[in-house]
Amino acid sequence: MVIGVLALQGAVSEHVTLLQTLGATVRELREPQELAELDGLVLPGGESTTMRKLLDRVGMLTPLRKLVASGLPVFGTCAGMVLLAQPESLNALPATIQRNGFGRQRESFEAELAVTGFETLYHGVFIRAPYYSAVDPSVTVLATVNDDRIVAARYQHLLVTAFHPELTEDTRFHQLFLEMVTGK
Repeated sequence: MVIGVLALQGAVSEHVTLLQTLGATVRELREPQELAELDGLVLPGGESTTMRKLLDRVGMLTPLRKLVASGLPVFGTCAGMVLLAQPESLNALPATIQRNGFGRQRESFEAELAVTGFETLYHGVFIRAPYYSAVDPSVTVLATVNDDRIVAARYQHLLVTAFHPELTEDTRFHQLFLEMVTGK
């Protein structure tokens, strides 16, 4: 199983380490030709506008759109969640995104989350986090904050979190993603 991690900007090494710990072969992606022969893709946290501009600059945005549209399993965290919903970016998940939805850096926080399918609470690390304020009925909401701010969801072959699971030792979201990749 080969998982690509977009490595233009953001929390790359943390995802790589967790995925390797779970047995995946991981490739860091910086050029369009590196998008070939992947079983799954991680779009890490970082700064979504910077990431989109870098995708444009290196010629990866259009091939990445095609890859996501083809059904490749994708896990987007924080900025990756933004990119998957933004019409000007990947436009793959029918949701209304609120970038930096909880405020600036000083409003970053941690929270215990009830996640659909997880038996125990999940510790979420939110750093200038986005959220979805609305989603299409076909999107499965996995976790919310303040009862209505969607911070984890699944849609077809896509998994997204507004928080950073790569910054914790809890591997459940990465395991869920790898199960999506293998079809288990």
